[in-house]
Amino acid sequence: MRLLLLFTALFFVFISSAQEPNYQALLLNKDLVENANAVVRLDEMRIHVEARNKMVYTVKQVVTVLNKLGNRYARPRVFYDSDKKIKHIEAYVYDKMGKEIEHIRKRDFQDVSAADGISLYIDDRLLTYSYTPVQYPYTMEFSYEVETSDTGLFPPWYFLSGYLASVEKSHYEITYASSNLKPVIKEYNLEGFSIEKEERTGSIVYTAHNLPAVKSEAHSPDYSSLAPKLSVRLEHFHYKGFDGDVDDWDQLGSWVNNSLLKGRTELSEATQTMARNLVKGIEDDLEKAKVIYKYVQDNTRYISVQIGIGGFRPISAVEVDRVKYGDCKGLSNYTKALLEAVNVESYYTVVEAGPRKVDFEEDFADLRQGNHVILAIPYQDKYYWIDCTSQIHPFGFVGDFTDDRKVLVVKPEGGELVSTVAYNNEKNHQLTKAQFNLLEDGEISGKVVIATKGVQYDNRFTLEEKSKDKISEHYKDYWSEVNNINLQSYEFDNNREEILFTEVVEVSAKNYASLSGERILFAPNAFNKNSYVPQRHRNRRLPLEIQRGFLDEDVFEIAMPNGYEVEALPENVKLETQFGTYAAELDYNTESNTLTYKRSFFLKKGTYPKEEYANYRNFRKKIASADKAQAVIIKADL
Repeated sequence: MRLLLLFTALFFVFISSAQEPNYQALLLNKDLVENANAVVRLDEMRIHVEARNKMVYTVKQVVTVLNKLGNRYARPRVFYDSDKKIKHIEAYVYDKMGKEIEHIRKRDFQDVSAADGISLYIDDRLLTYSYTPVQYPYTMEFSYEVETSDTGLFPPWYFLSGYLASVEKSHYEITYASSNLKPVIKEYNLEGFSIEKEERTGSIVYTAHNLPAVKSEAHSPDYSSLAPKLSVRLEHFHYKGFDGDVDDWDQLGSWVNNSLLKGRTELSEATQTMARNLVKGIEDDLEKAKVIYKYVQDNTRYISVQIGIGGFRPISAVEVDRVKYGDCKGLSNYTKALLEAVNVESYYTVVEAGPRKVDFEEDFADLRQGNHVILAIPYQDKYYWIDCTSQIHPFGFVGDFTDDRKVLVVKPEGGELVSTVAYNNEKNHQLTKAQFNLLEDGEISGKVVIATKGVQYDNRFTLEEKSKDKISEHYKDYWSEVNNINLQSYEFDNNREEILFTEVVEVSAKNYASLSGERILFAPNAFNKNSYVPQRHRNRRLPLEIQRGFLDEDVFEIAMPNGYEVEALPENVKLETQFGTYAAELDYNTESNTLTYKRSFFLKKGTYPKEEYANYRNFRKKIASADKAQAVIIKADL
């Protein structure tokens, strides 16, 4: 009997210990630790679509963080709003031996506002917990359950959530109550990964095991375009009180126009009269649009506004007119309303904004794509694009925030994917002209004129808004390779019609040149050195991408000190590659004792095989070397 009791006790101890999670870091697969800052032990989402307007999903994530760089993968947080209820949320923290050291309950989470004023689909609130590690490695287990009536924004799935994080197990499961609720799923980059799919009536399951971490590499495409992932949508959905039946972008555009935008452009008669008076006597629609845009820039300000039916629907035009502020949606809709008042057509346009170009996908129409709104103004068979959140950009210029990408243009008759204006290659032009004197003590002084267009304009035109100290700081940073630089004067000309920014700068720099006996050594390229050399990757795995090209042209006239003549000049350089071209040449005028330095550097947009990365790096290395090349002048024998 005593033996039976002992066996029974040991059996229950065994069962109890078997049910406890085993999160010992020492047990991690070495292949998953390689190149990883964190190992995702389990990433699981189970979704049940009960009806067009009811969806429940549960999430469990277990992440072992190996070092402080991996903390970003273990941040327990959940967004919610009035239509999305958090039914359950908790987290546990374990030490490296797998022993529980903290239990985080719902009451421990911070409840904060999630509004940022840019994202179209940002939720109203956020439950979050900030854990401060006391040791590494540690493991975070996080789980929650959400119930929502919004099925228009379906949770996507990344099998690998980012660079430098591996995955032990990933599980994504969807069950649905009827065939008309079966989701449309688009798979990306699943080839080469251990990912299994099982589909039965009423359910779809994806499971992945032992996915190694991927290292980031310089000049590689955006991670989201390379990652193994799923995009998911329902053809028959519900969003913020509106039912939608969408199979393509035309239908989605119609739904946005007839549901979310309907009635939002109404203005008071007084405001409509004011708008008409602004354009009185102007016949051309584009000129009218410029006047209205200038009015919006001068009389409104950009601020986060999250009201109405969530992140997609704009605040009404009459309300923006009253308060004189709005987010991207509200200001775009308000400008559209003012343009309607003066009989100028414009279209509400949804875009994925940011310095990385991201296209809307032609074969997958869903609400999750896009995080910003701009306006498209049709005129003489082309579109002019305006960002109504900017108080400083010229009309028709959107910069690198929304250029060169496919966007959704919402028209009364439906939606259309259109590419925005592209600022690529030679359109991003910088011309630098300089005339400066080289003095016998090594100092240089003179005038530099820089004229920029395209994205190079976008990078520089805000200088005119900065303080004197910030301007001085800018030039010291821009000409960081010129020691002891002294900014003597500057003036700017911002030609908003031609979208051309010109800087005229008077500068000097002591000890620019090196003295060696009777010789003076100096780099003729004083004001546009490009010393960048890409990082070396001996075993390159990812493609090479140059998202935007540019063209830099330079002409510098250098007056030699009296009594000196040229002893040695750098050889002229000419490089021609698939990535672009480079040329630098020097001409010495003995009569005027001046050097004329001419340089051209053209970098071309493109995506190239990984095998070409070494050639690209070599191209940039040669440019960096040529830009630093020195001339030698010597005191002449009299």
